[in-house]
Amino acid sequence: MTIGEHVETFEGLPVHDFDPDEGINDPEGMAYRLSVEYDAAEQGATMTGTLAAFLEDPAAARVEAMVIGPWEEVYDSSNSSAPIVEALVASAETLVALRAIFLGDITYEESEMSWIGQSDVTPLFDAYPRLESFRVRGGTGLVIGSLKHVNLRSLAVETGGLDASILRGILSSDLPRLEHLELWLGTEEYGRTVTVEDLGPILRGEVFPALRYLGLRNCQNVDEIAVSVAEAPILDRIKVLDLSLGDLTDAGAKALIESSKVARLGKLDIHHHFASPELTQKLEALGIAVDASERQEPHRYKDEEYRFISVSE
Repeated sequence: MTIGEHVETFEGLPVHDFDPDEGINDPEGMAYRLSVEYDAAEQGATMTGTLAAFLEDPAAARVEAMVIGPWEEVYDSSNSSAPIVEALVASAETLVALRAIFLGDITYEESEMSWIGQSDVTPLFDAYPRLESFRVRGGTGLVIGSLKHVNLRSLAVETGGLDASILRGILSSDLPRLEHLELWLGTEEYGRTVTVEDLGPILRGEVFPALRYLGLRNCQNVDEIAVSVAEAPILDRIKVLDLSLGDLTDAGAKALIESSKVARLGKLDIHHHFASPELTQKLEALGIAVDASERQEPHRYKDEEYRFISVSE
């Protein structure tokens, strides 16, 4: 998943843009996307108003997945998601079937990821104890506190730079059924303070006993993570290791190839990488499913080479 276009499916359901005039026609078979387009915002439309119109439809009580797209002036980080989170929390008694939320399906044409103003999303998990999947895009202003949630199976945090406080909140959480953990770590230039050492509890397998997918994506200096994860205890338990969208080079690829554990995975994903064709071929020959597509070439300027992750700003 990148931010070049809006999601077409979410948690296995096709995404349908909510139209108040059309209403909710297929609550169980569609993920409904709520958004405020620029022209509508200019006329005074708001996301909380759109959500209120959504809730007026009796079928809202049967909707299982919601996608929150751009809200008014989303490109201004001072217009955070806080009112939306508050409105969703207040709507919990109506949205009784809701199992999946994507907060921030916003493309780069609508706002750079670093401009998206998020907020404290922790109350959503208390309000929706049956929530199974949560994805959020944008790290500016994002807060995830210590969660205690028995049903959450998938948690994804997309950022151009992940602050260590967000990781600490996640690591201190009690999520016994969490199977999919996806963290877009980003770059220091855009707010990343997470270090490899901070990831230690995950790599050592000390948290999230049901974890089967680990994504450490969109990461600058991902070679350092690849070296650390190559022989980490977590690889004895997970089925998918996803290091995609980063700046992986031959150093990281070599560590993965020489690992005694990587070849026992079900899948390794490094797409969008800078490994040489030779080592790419060796990765693809590991005998497991490997996505090594979208090989990149370094950008050369004067005497320097630059390797860029997929999304930073």
